[in-house]
Amino acid sequence: MPLRSIATFLFLLLFAGAAPAASILVWGDSLSAGYGLKPGEAWPTLLQTRLAREGFRHKVVNASVSGETSAGGRSRLPAALAEHKPDVVILELGANDGLRGLKPELLAANLQAMITATHEAGARVLLVGMRMPPNYGPAYTRRFSDTFADVARTQKVALVPFLLEGFAERPELFQADGIHPTAQAQPLIVEIVWKGLEPLLAPLSPSTRR
Repeated sequence: MPLRSIATFLFLLLFAGAAPAASILVWGDSLSAGYGLKPGEAWPTLLQTRLAREGFRHKVVNASVSGETSAGGRSRLPAALAEHKPDVVILELGANDGLRGLKPELLAANLQAMITATHEAGARVLLVGMRMPPNYGPAYTRRFSDTFADVARTQKVALVPFLLEGFAERPELFQADGIHPTAQAQPLIVEIVWKGLEPLLAPLSPSTRR
């Protein structure tokens, strides 16, 4: 092989090896931001470890903000999409809307707008659902939880029905406020999210999986 061809081959090989990993943007509230936890304990950080263990090169970008609402997330999302250029967005917003008694129709509109913006940016969406405590009344709690399933169906996106599935009624896995999961619960959340996320990672290019 001529010297110039060898050099070109080596350059292309080096460039391919340096291709940036795909990214996953976690767009949530305090449940994803790690409220009350030590650095490195929140589930998005543990998700990064899980990805590496499974052979995925995706980088997790946790841009969650404690106290965030769906309206706030909607207003901030375009800038985040432009900055991080994610391949997948894990959309975990709505809990604070429910605690404030926001009309489910408004929550649905905000979720739909964020999904549309994400699709227009060329990324896939994993929508994460939430439920309200029973003291909000059966009518509201049902409408609230149904909102996520309805949006996922109409927008044709993957859905994790409930972030706290399987341990929401175990008080020992929640902090003193009874709202935010402890460090011990974070691996459980990773397992819940992983079930919805893994299928979105299946169609991979060589640069996104080892």
